[in-house]
Amino acid sequence: MTSTTKHALADSIAQALKHKITAGELTGGQKLPTEAALGAEFKVSRPTVRGALKELEVLGLVRTQHGVGTFVTTPPTVRSGIERMASITESIREAGKEPGMTYGRRTVRLVLPDESARMGVSNDTEVLELRRQITADGETVAYSYDLIPTSVFPEDFDPTTLTGSVFGYFESALQIRPVLGVAEVHAIESDHVGWGPESHTRQLYVLLDQLQYDEDQRLIMYSRSYFIEGRYAFIVIRKA
Repeated sequence: MTSTTKHALADSIAQALKHKITAGELTGGQKLPTEAALGAEFKVSRPTVRGALKELEVLGLVRTQHGVGTFVTTPPTVRSGIERMASITESIREAGKEPGMTYGRRTVRLVLPDESARMGVSNDTEVLELRRQITADGETVAYSYDLIPTSVFPEDFDPTTLTGSVFGYFESALQIRPVLGVAEVHAIESDHVGWGPESHTRQLYVLLDQLQYDEDQRLIMYSRSYFIEGRYAFIVIRKA
């Protein structure tokens, strides 16, 4: 059997298993049959089955625990296009979930040197620091650490009035619309990002380190949003 034929067979098996997963015949957390059993079912060798499972693993549809078996992954709570300039709350709502938010901090202070450099502002810039826990149907999906220059707000601004979506507050209370985001994306492993009773169980995050600007190219917020791996997934659309 040629390598081309083996690849075609592996792809055919991967497509058959993918169909079962998307159709709900195989559900999140369910263990797949052994390589030997799948080989007998599809009348192929174990290496060919292994190639099919690797394809599904690359697609994020299964995960393999060595010595234990291969399991169907649980779909993320929220999916969002990373190229979109939209609030996290809006993305959660579009996923058919109810967004929620808990503010852990609202503090007015001066920027730190590294923040000043990242934001491109002077060291005497005053900011409102926010720390937010973001949920979808009550399940935590992200933690966000935000800095907003106080020059964005009116002089009599009371930080306690800022609740819910920051983007929503910008548009409804300040008539500011974020239109441009310049972001860096990083994979983070840390047990110091989150808080709450389950925080010690979460260590893997996708960090969106983002500067956000309004229509006048004014910096209105610097955010470091940590999305919990497996609960909030980003989709990238690429075209030739």
